[in-house]
Amino acid sequence: MRAAARPHAYAAALCLGLGGANLVRGPTVVALGAVAVTAAFAVVREPARPALLFLALALLGWCWGSARLVALDRSVLLTRVDTSEQSVLEVTGPTRRSRFELRVPAKVRRFGRLRFREAVELELPLGRSPPQGALIESVVTVRLPEPRKNGFDERTWLRRHGVHVVLRADRWHQIGRRGGLGGLADGLRRRLAGSVAPGLHGERRGIVEGVMLGDEQSLSDEVRQRFRASGLYHLLAVSGQNVVLVAGGALALAWLLGLPRWLGQIAALAAIGAYVLAVGAQPSVIRAGVSGALVSLAWLAARPADRWHFCLLGALVLLAWNPYTLLDPGFQLSFAAVAAIFVVAPKLLSTFEGYPVPQALAGILAVSTACAVATAPVLWMQFHALPLLTVPANALAAPAIPPLLALGFAAALVGPVSPPAAEAIGWLNGWCAAYLAATARLVGGLPGAQVRSGRALVELLVVAGLLGAYAWRRWLSSFPRT
Repeated sequence: MRAAARPHAYAAALCLGLGGANLVRGPTVVALGAVAVTAAFAVVREPARPALLFLALALLGWCWGSARLVALDRSVLLTRVDTSEQSVLEVTGPTRRSRFELRVPAKVRRFGRLRFREAVELELPLGRSPPQGALIESVVTVRLPEPRKNGFDERTWLRRHGVHVVLRADRWHQIGRRGGLGGLADGLRRRLAGSVAPGLHGERRGIVEGVMLGDEQSLSDEVRQRFRASGLYHLLAVSGQNVVLVAGGALALAWLLGLPRWLGQIAALAAIGAYVLAVGAQPSVIRAGVSGALVSLAWLAARPADRWHFCLLGALVLLAWNPYTLLDPGFQLSFAAVAAIFVVAPKLLSTFEGYPVPQALAGILAVSTACAVATAPVLWMQFHALPLLTVPANALAAPAIPPLLALGFAAALVGPVSPPAAEAIGWLNGWCAAYLAATARLVGGLPGAQVRSGRALVELLVVAGLLGAYAWRRWLSSFPRT
């Protein structure tokens, strides 16, 4: 009863119901159940009310999640497979370049004479790619996504993002740009992408854009594979560290200008919102953005900040918009890593007490180890690959991340005022990017850096179990016998 009365439990109940909709859908039955529980809430005694409220919120989340999944599974274009029409599409994200084609996330605005909005994947031949936010016109052919092949099920992956068909086109031309909030996000992304790495080109620019914006498409396949094998691929996705630096920078700027603290917190809210719009709705970004915004709001409202509650509210926002997000590798990796940092890392950090290990290095090792252990099952289930050297790789890479982020944001701020100074900052940042690339190549290129076979994984688990048993026995034998 006491556990059910906590705010964490109420947020967790909604998340539980939203996630449960992936297993069983039943909006009508669940809604009736929620009404019944709410009615019972008015007549039961006080001690049982928190548990009933927990159940009612779980049912409410289940109802909403079921309705959202029904809406996401609805498609107009599924009935028009293998047909072609002159269409107008809105490019909703950055283009992904593969070996044979361009893959563009888009939304249909007009298909022949039909006018509706539906998310699609647009395939184009290699060459010029449409910019994010562009309205393009083209003759497209509707086809179904590829079924499971080589361990990847494109059809299921796209469906979980609300995409049910793939459109193919040979040519396109731009007829305008979208407006509204999407247009604002496009403008912010263009400005940020054009200012975080001034004067840099090639691999160094690609790494800066990957760390700052989560866009690693300009990197070669060889570099991306080295980042995966070394366990550093998470650095090429926007994380909570970026959001913390954005909010901290806004607060520091307000302090330097002599503004009151409350204005600094409002500036931090605006900076977080602008950054989240610019980089896009990635699970780690939304989680960190919600948590950062709630920290500022808690300060403004003079309320205590609770990191677990804020983390659950970030998950609630993501699952309420798309319950399929629970099955997304980015969501699973992000929240598994955060839970490990909250729970496991402090205990590991305490084990370094009494040893001649610098505090900063001990923190890096504790966090890296906790995250590696927590995310290992997700990496194996989702990608059938497991980096073994992720702890030393992250320990080597850690000194370069804070200055890379700080220099990137500094270049973006200085660029409109002094382009030469921004290029000098970008030149310095290029060395941080080169160091990260060298670390990924060094660690990711070592023999056995990554496990990709089931047999090797079983052998690794057996060896780890034997070593753990031996260490446990030695630890027990260290106590004096009575």
